[in-house]
Amino acid sequence: MQHLTDAGQQAIQQIAARHGFSPDAVTHMLWAVWSGNGSMAQFSHGEFGGSGQWMRGGMTMVGDMFNHQLKGRVDSLCSELSQLLASRSDLVPPAPVAVTWWPAWMGSPNATGAQNNTRYAYFANSRRLAVDTGGDVWVYDTLDHQIGGFSQQQGSGGGMTFSSQYGTVNLGSLPVVMRHGQEVQAPPVAAPVPTTAAPAPAGDAEAIFAAIERLGELQTKGLLTEQEFAAKKAELLGRL
Repeated sequence: MQHLTDAGQQAIQQIAARHGFSPDAVTHMLWAVWSGNGSMAQFSHGEFGGSGQWMRGGMTMVGDMFNHQLKGRVDSLCSELSQLLASRSDLVPPAPVAVTWWPAWMGSPNATGAQNNTRYAYFANSRRLAVDTGGDVWVYDTLDHQIGGFSQQQGSGGGMTFSSQYGTVNLGSLPVVMRHGQEVQAPPVAAPVPTTAAPAPAGDAEAIFAAIERLGELQTKGLLTEQEFAAKKAELLGRL
């Protein structure tokens, strides 16, 4: 992490006094907003309720999720820091030019971030999301989602989800348009799922799990794509 200039440290002191946070907490948030290109921040500090996320014009999430007053203070702080970074260049020493890991034609992202061994770059205007997992770069079509934050599931799966106007969405439900710099053709429309694989009535857990097993068999036989299987599985599990 770089050091703030004298002007940056002075600005931190003034902002901390104005928002009622310590200079340490404001400095932590300044670097989080700076890392998110001024439009997004992922932070973890006790004064902000632990871990949380902020996106300009989107949602603010803090560890103390029901503390709406804290959410408002964090949003106000991040907004001011975002404006400060955009209007002044004397706060942070110039950083070396970074080499982008996403395809050059995508331009500059609206937000970037990293969790564990996964990093992502979100391009709201072109409706694209680039995800790099261990050097394997995927580009997704975000469709009509207005993404407000990302998170990575814990456990063996470790899949990524994001929040939008439709709630929490699994990354696997988005269409893949590029991988390793090569365009990915949309898969052909799969044949209708046989009625024997239709989801069971809501509340019947055994029937739902049996339906998921049958869908897995169809995927193994090539009758369903991985994305279609994941979407249908999520739909069935949502009925439990």
